[in-house]
Amino acid sequence: MDTAAPLPPTTNTRDAPTILANPTEKPETMHTNMDQDEEDNINEEQHQDNQPEQANRSQHPGGKKTQYRKVLVPPNRMTPIKSSWMEIYEPVVKQLKLQIRMNLKNKCVELKTCALTTDPGALQKGADFVKAFILGFAIRDAIAILRLEELYVETFEIQDVKELEGDHKSRAIGRIAGKDGKTKFTIENATKTRIVLADTKVHILGSFQNIRLAREAIVSLILGTPPGKVYNKLKMVASRLNESF
Repeated sequence: MDTAAPLPPTTNTRDAPTILANPTEKPETMHTNMDQDEEDNINEEQHQDNQPEQANRSQHPGGKKTQYRKVLVPPNRMTPIKSSWMEIYEPVVKQLKLQIRMNLKNKCVELKTCALTTDPGALQKGADFVKAFILGFAIRDAIAILRLEELYVETFEIQDVKELEGDHKSRAIGRIAGKDGKTKFTIENATKTRIVLADTKVHILGSFQNIRLAREAIVSLILGTPPGKVYNKLKMVASRLNESF
C-alpha cells in the first residue's frame, strides 16, 4: 500500500497577524516615504500658520487697523437719504477719505477707513455727519461737523423736563416753535445753534456752550415762561456772544 504524505499543520487564521505591506518594496524605500510624509505635514502646518498673518496684512494695509461704523436709518428717513445720497457721499469720500455705502437690506449706512484715511477722528466725524442728517438737520448744517471742531448733537425729550400729557404737551411744542417757527429761529440765531423738533424730541446742533444756552431757553418755554421774557434773555445772551467774538 502506498503511504499518503503527511498533511501540513493547520494554523488558526484568527490569531495570525495581518501584515499590510508591499513585499516588493525595500525597507529603505519605506523609511524614505515616511520621512517625506512628515516633511509635507510640517510644511503644511507652517503654511497654515502663515495664512492668518497674510490675511491680517490684506485687511490692514500699511499696518493700520481697518475700522467700521454703522448708522441705522429709520424707515421715515429712507427716502430723504436716497434723494440726498450724493450730497452725503462726496464730503465723506473727498474730505474724510472714508469708504461709505448704503446697506438697503439692513437699512443702515456703513462707513469704513482705508489706506488713504489720515485723520484718526475721521470715522467719528463721518458717523456724526450722517447721524445729524438722519435726525433731520439740513445738509448745509450737518456738514459743519466735518469743517468745524467741537460740534456735536444733543438730544432730549420734553418728558425729561416736565411730565406733560395731552394738550399740555402740544402747547409746549407750540411754544418752542412759535408762530411760523419764529421762536425757534430766534433761539437759533441768538445762540448760534440749529434746532430740530421731532415729535417730543428736541435735537440741538452746536458747540457745548451754545447748546447749553439753547437748552436753557427751551426748558424755560416748556416750563411755561412767557416768550417775551425768553426773548429779552436771548438778546442779552446774543450781545455777550458778539462781544466775545
